[in-house]
Order: sequence, then C-alpha cells, then structure tokens
Amino acid sequence: MSNNAFRVSVKVQPNAGSNEVVGIVDGVWKFKIAAPPDKGKANKKLVEFLSDALGVRKDCVIILKGETKHTKVLAIESINQTEYTAVLSALCKK
Repeated sequence: MSNNAFRVSVKVQPNAGSNEVVGIVDGVWKFKIAAPPDKGKANKKLVEFLSDALGVRKDCVIILKGETKHTKVLAIESINQTEYTAVLSALCKK
C-alpha cells in the first residue's frame, strides 16, 4: 500500500441481483454485490466493481480488514477521497 492511499469502511451485501452502490448507511458506503460470500467470490467482485467504477487498477483497491465480514476496511490508491465520494455519489441508486 502506498502513502497516497486512503482508508475507507464499506458494508457489503453479497448475493444481490446486481452490483450497485446503495448509498451511505450508518456512516459507511453500502454496496450490493452479485456474488456469493463463499471462497472470497464477493470480495473479488467488490474489488472488480470498485476498480471499474473508480477507473483504477484492481490492485489499487485493497481489503485491509473484514475479508469474512459484511463490514470491511479498504485502502484505495490512485484517486483521492473526494474523487471516490463523487464517483460513488453519481452511481448511487436513489
């Protein structure tokens, strides 16, 4: 992880019908991910979804904590927190 990365908490709901940004729930960004939680499939899909949405490489989205939990701590590289928030806000399902 580079010094330019920032940390962010997220909540993930696996086994959803599609990948989407739900919005901010209880102070953290919530995502629905269309993959089961077994064998890291939902984590992999979360990283793919976020890297595509943010326009960064997959290795720029790192799960630091919570690999087996719904709430996770991520490190995001190659963009700043303001850009992250702007992209997720634009993608948020209203």
